[in-house]
Amino acid sequence: MTSIYEKALGSQFQMLHPKIRERFGFDSKDHIASIGEGVMEEIWYAPWAALPLYIGTMRHIMFPNRGKGIPFRIENYAYRDEWGRETVTWCRSFDFAGTQRRFDATMIYSAQRSRIVDYLGNKQHLAVDLRIAAGESGGICIQSGEQRFYEGLLQFRFPRWFTGTADVNEWYDDGNQRYRISVEVRNPILGPVFRYKGSFQARTIAVADGAVPLHVKPLRVEARE
Repeated sequence: MTSIYEKALGSQFQMLHPKIRERFGFDSKDHIASIGEGVMEEIWYAPWAALPLYIGTMRHIMFPNRGKGIPFRIENYAYRDEWGRETVTWCRSFDFAGTQRRFDATMIYSAQRSRIVDYLGNKQHLAVDLRIAAGESGGICIQSGEQRFYEGLLQFRFPRWFTGTADVNEWYDDGNQRYRISVEVRNPILGPVFRYKGSFQARTIAVADGAVPLHVKPLRVEARE
């Protein structure tokens, strides 16, 4: 089996740094996970976005907190979801003084859309198309595209002006032997919404068949892509 990222990148996958290939190259049959721990140098959000970001905390989709030197953890597990789709978790925890914030997502490769679809939050109400490419120095670049909302019989596509475009860059710093990441979300009209940057070290752990922790899985699984 091929990882969803290798499937999306095709021949570009071999252009990635070996350590990036290690983090993005496994699938559910490998029975492993990548656990990263580090520090976000800066986390920032625009004051005007405080209310929608606060609402997002209820579904583990971003948050209205700022800070520097914030402890960070990311858990990437690969498994097959209830619809048989190869899935990778992106469970991110940020430990602010007195509170922990989560930013969760689950990614699949959609054959019907010929790209990776990112379900944001712990109930998969938001489905986002992703554009993925190899970046400088063997890093990986991920940019969000069309966003769709699914809830019961309700489904619609968000107008571009109503959403934010996320740019995620992850690369490996050979000098410091750490992964580095930067994330920025921008609205096409109002500008920057939310961002963070920092570094972490990652370890690969063994995962027994069917032993993916429940806290990294969504509470609800959406079939529509």
